Amino acid sequence: MEGQATETILVWPMLVYFGCVAAVVAGMVGISHVLGQRHREPATGEPYECGIVSEGSARVRYVPDYFLIAIFFVVFDLEAVFIYAWATAAVEVGWLGYGVICVFIGLLLAALGYLWHERALDL
Repeated sequence: MEGQATETILVWPMLVYFGCVAAVVAGMVGISHVLGQRHREPATGEPYECGIVSEGSARVRYVPDYFLIAIFFVVFDLEAVFIYAWATAAVEVGWLGYGVICVFIGLLLAALGYLWHERALDL
């Protein structure tokens, strides 16, 4: 009984917070709708790219290699966070932690090898 009363007490601040957030969002959208500009000119619906009139279809398919950028992020940025966290706790995690970080660095080197093989480093 005592545990249920505590849970009920801790839920109402979250509900109040959710209500306040919903009210602020609704207020911002409402004020933007009321005070926002309304104009409809012929050029409003046309695509605009830096003053250059577009040619051809906007549905041209090309293959962007965004996944290579994501792998770069993992290899060069995110790994620094994990290695730093391991280094600060190296004594506590012991040899098991050392083995895990070696596997992690091995996977990062494999990802770097993949990037090298795909010639992503030439970009």
